[in-house]
Amino acid sequence: MGFDEKKNGEDKNMISGEPTASSTATNPMHVGDEEEEEKLSRQISEASLFGTEEEEEDDDEERKIELGPQCTLKEQLEKDKDDESLRRWKEQLLGNVDVNSVAETLDPDVKILSLAILSPGRPDIVLTIPEGGKPKGLWFTLKEGSHYSLKFSFRVSNNIVSGLRYTNTVWKTGVKVDSTKEMLGVFSPQDEPYTHEMPEETTPSGIFARGSYSARTKFVDDDNKCYLEINYTFDIRRDWASS
Repeated sequence: MGFDEKKNGEDKNMISGEPTASSTATNPMHVGDEEEEEKLSRQISEASLFGTEEEEEDDDEERKIELGPQCTLKEQLEKDKDDESLRRWKEQLLGNVDVNSVAETLDPDVKILSLAILSPGRPDIVLTIPEGGKPKGLWFTLKEGSHYSLKFSFRVSNNIVSGLRYTNTVWKTGVKVDSTKEMLGVFSPQDEPYTHEMPEETTPSGIFARGSYSARTKFVDDDNKCYLEINYTFDIRRDWASS
């Protein structure tokens, strides 16, 4: 998750700083055959993954928006009630929400219900959301040079969640090679889950792209409240993993 050879107009012959076979011939860190490269990839430690957490937190602090005090849904509806356009917008946002059942709750709650990797022409890879946010062992395998997208569903309860966003950071042998951030939007509480599909991306290919990666996925809001954090490893191989 997080690779796109065309994203932001960058030349993805380099995977956000990860050189390709053609550009690493003179780099002693990448000299060796595929077996040595994959052996090195397997040596990724948790220290290399979490060593950049402070950097991510700094980025979050820079992005943090100073918001006004939180209000319950009932208070939200009472605000600016004489403004017809605002009243209609709020009613449209809330839809069929039973305000009386959630009106006294300040903090919104977001629960990620499902995660799946979609790739044309093959069955979806349904990912089990791990307890504690850390899958045991390898979480999934992607085929090199393949098109894929992430699809997830989530439910919002208690109050409106503002600025919900998805972030995903990827490391290979301790070096950050990709970072994806997508703003999902503002969501009101409702019984039916929301569904979102990320833009299609393409996995890198070649001897230096294959191997093991570490990644961290987060779902956070404008208050930097984190609703789900998953730290995991995945592989890029010549072919999809056998079912």
